[in-house]
Amino acid sequence: MVARLKSLAGSAATLPLTLLGLVLVTFLIGRVMPIDPVLAIVGDRAPQDVVERARIELGLDRPLYIQFFRYLTDILQGNFGRSVMTGNTVLHDIGRFFPATLELATLALVIALALGIPIGVISAVRQNTWLDRAVRIFCLAGHSLPTFVLALLGLLFFYARLGWFPPSGRQGLMFDGDVPTVTSMMTIDALITGNWPAFLDAAHHLALPALVLGYYSLAYIARMTRAFMLEQLRAEYVTTARVKGISETRVIWRHAFGNISVQLITVVALTYAGLLEGAVLTETIFSWPGLGQYLTVSLLNADMNAVLGATLVVGLMYLVLNLLADAMYRLLDPRVR
Repeated sequence: MVARLKSLAGSAATLPLTLLGLVLVTFLIGRVMPIDPVLAIVGDRAPQDVVERARIELGLDRPLYIQFFRYLTDILQGNFGRSVMTGNTVLHDIGRFFPATLELATLALVIALALGIPIGVISAVRQNTWLDRAVRIFCLAGHSLPTFVLALLGLLFFYARLGWFPPSGRQGLMFDGDVPTVTSMMTIDALITGNWPAFLDAAHHLALPALVLGYYSLAYIARMTRAFMLEQLRAEYVTTARVKGISETRVIWRHAFGNISVQLITVVALTYAGLLEGAVLTETIFSWPGLGQYLTVSLLNADMNAVLGATLVVGLMYLVLNLLADAMYRLLDPRVR
């Protein structure tokens, strides 16, 4: 146990250095982008003396290393600046928009895991059969088509043709302001307050974008699961287990799948991080007020404080999820320790 804790502590010790590199990258992104943050604040038609005065007040006239030190100090104090677009602090905006992305990404991941892992296992077990070929085509289409194409196709068939789902937003107009804010996740808040009509309405709005992202994610998870399972099913220990008369179900799910579960941790972590970063185009198409849409609108409005703050949060999520995946690796697989 002591060795495990030391190993985890060693991994956690690299986090501050990685975060420093992440802050440096986001700072340099803000400086190389062809957008002048001063003009975004004062406007394109502001007099030159006003522009210069704003540049001095923002500290953009100072050397680059001093600007970075000031930026790093503000970040450590939780100050991401103020959004030009909303007038709020960037941290406040992220706290307001991120729960919608968390709600959408979590449901999409649940769908991807519930369907992608069994599909991948069955495809590997039935290798080179018609079922395997059908699964491979299904997964290839889901992973190859861009998410915005899947979103548009979903709207075309399930909204325009069949009318099964609403076109956009998180809730209907009749429920606007009807659910008290607790977690800022509409379905959870409706459940907490016992408002079942609002819950059903929120779930109805959530279903289609979650299915689109879930299909895209399950295609990747299923393909990786299939590849990992094929490798294990060819191993000698599987042949030995079958010779001993162990049931096929136990061989597949207990032995073969048990050995790939550690490998799937990284796949799931990266998939979830990709969903949490905000499926930008999907959120835009469905008018889903999440972090992806906030980042897109901020970029279009040259709101660099919001863009850099959201980018930093996305990078931080990747780091944390990778750290958790590494920790689970070390806890579950003695060979890594």
